[in-house]
Amino acid sequence: METTKSEATLREVTGDVQQAAGELLDDVGAQVSGTAKVLSGKAQRLYADFAELARESTVERPLAALAIAAGVGFVLGALHAAYRSRPDNVRGD
Repeated sequence: METTKSEATLREVTGDVQQAAGELLDDVGAQVSGTAKVLSGKAQRLYADFAELARESTVERPLAALAIAAGVGFVLGALHAAYRSRPDNVRGD
């Protein structure tokens, strides 16, 4: 997990550098690319934090995690069944 966080930090730093270079050279493409790298790094860091939190809570409370998974599965199954029971002429296919 630390590798993912360090990769995210590296991506953010390189994005900041690229964005600053784009501003210095008045290159909009470099600015946009740098901003995209920064946002990608932040998203990667959030994902790593969420995955770590989910792993810890699953270890601490396995029955709660099982109940949540069952609830999500039930809701997805109900949505799938409701979609399948619609007439063909109403679907947006």
